[in-house]
Amino acid sequence: MKLLIVNGPNLNLLGEREPHIYGPRSYDDLCRLIYGHAQKTGCQVEIFQSNHEGTLIDAIQASRAGYSGIVINPGAYAHYSYAIYDALRCAPVPAVEVHISDITAREPFRAVSVTAPACVKTISGHGLEGYLEAVDYLLAHAPDAEKSAAPRCGCGGEALV
Repeated sequence: MKLLIVNGPNLNLLGEREPHIYGPRSYDDLCRLIYGHAQKTGCQVEIFQSNHEGTLIDAIQASRAGYSGIVINPGAYAHYSYAIYDALRCAPVPAVEVHISDITAREPFRAVSVTAPACVKTISGHGLEGYLEAVDYLLAHAPDAEKSAAPRCGCGGEALV
């Protein structure tokens, strides 16, 4: 199984930006953690980060190329990007939204994610390990694109997991 890990704005600054909220580990630490977990679980992952909304949408649309699922941390875009919501709704694979911090326990504007309804699951406040939980969820619930001809969700369709 191959999963796409998509990270939004400012996640490249992990360890530097507000470590009292996001922790002391760096973005490279996050990538190593995910790659190590993927190796242990026998899946492939591609990790992508951008600070630009359109580039994130392009990455989500690339999920058509043999991926079985998406793990996405849209960062602040979670709170206002209906464009990312639409891209996730049109993705042919299930997505799990991850937030390192508990967005419901922070500023009021962060309490609502407009992108979460386009995902099959949201994991919030579990630190970097939330990414591993998301990978495990997709491994257990998403059809393997390399082995399955099962129908996929898509624009206007409902998630199949």
